[in-house]
Amino acid sequence: MKRFLAVTAATAALALSAPLAAQDREYSERAEEAFAELIEGREAGEPQSCISTFVPHRLRVVEYVGLAYERGDTLWVARARNPDRLSVWDVPIIERRSSQLCRHDVNRTIDRSTGMFSGILSLEDWVPYTLVEGETE
Repeated sequence: MKRFLAVTAATAALALSAPLAAQDREYSERAEEAFAELIEGREAGEPQSCISTFVPHRLRVVEYVGLAYERGDTLWVARARNPDRLSVWDVPIIERRSSQLCRHDVNRTIDRSTGMFSGILSLEDWVPYTLVEGETE
């Protein structure tokens, strides 16, 4: 009987997780399409672990992708290591160790509507995407 209950519970968990996994894939695919549009006409440069930021309000969340910071013709993007947990409702709270934004900074997120803690944000290196000459945004 115990084995039957365990198998039944495992089957139910798989059945319930399948629609969620499909929904996550759909969100991820849409996010990657939106990201491709965001960097369209731009060329990726050499990744860096830290970038200089002069105007902090230019930092924004790219839903299900990571963080972006725009400076001049360059859009710097740091992909999240856990992008499935990063939504447009998240506001990054970054505890800087220097005057630069670094991937090793302590990053938390809070929910925009409630102000409550919503997660830890681990970032990869910042990749510069620069407008290709002759392209316009």
